[in-house]
Amino acid sequence: MSNDSLQTPSTTQRRELSSPINTKAARPRLVRVALVAAGAALLLSACGTMSGMGGGDLVEAGKPAEPVLISWTSDDDALSGTMVATLPDRTYSGPFFEITQQTREETLAPLWGGWNEGWDDWSYWVNTPDEEYTVSHFITHYSGKVVANLSASDGSRMRCRLHLLKPVSGMAGGGEGECQVAGDGAIQARF
Repeated sequence: MSNDSLQTPSTTQRRELSSPINTKAARPRLVRVALVAAGAALLLSACGTMSGMGGGDLVEAGKPAEPVLISWTSDDDALSGTMVATLPDRTYSGPFFEITQQTREETLAPLWGGWNEGWDDWSYWVNTPDEEYTVSHFITHYSGKVVANLSASDGSRMRCRLHLLKPVSGMAGGGEGECQVAGDGAIQARF
């Protein structure tokens, strides 16, 4: 072998060969990796909150139906969060809960504000006068459903019971149900 075929690379050439970051071919790959990493970080930071929107129609005796906008947000557990219902004349907001067999009675305490405990006064129930109704009946009956207790700035109340289309997906899976405005009015809700 001649010495011409065994040339030693220069110092600059050795640096470029040993560091793929410094090669022109590796730079676009590095930029793509950085962009993917930044996108993944952004997605992961957004994973903690879910939200959605829906609507419905407010029906009050002797009045034409009016549109209602319903939105919700939920943190990591997705079993609870905040619901907002915007009616033509006011906005209601408050907590919602997806009821599961693991739901504890004390978790549901915010639902009773302004209503009978367990909502046994809502016509959904068919209780005989001698039948005692408890919060544990409520949990059993509403398991796999979402319930909410909302209030407006003037103190008026609204409660909702929603049937999930895909209970395993929670509110994000969509659903429908009804909300009752204290005094008068019902909303057929979809989300």
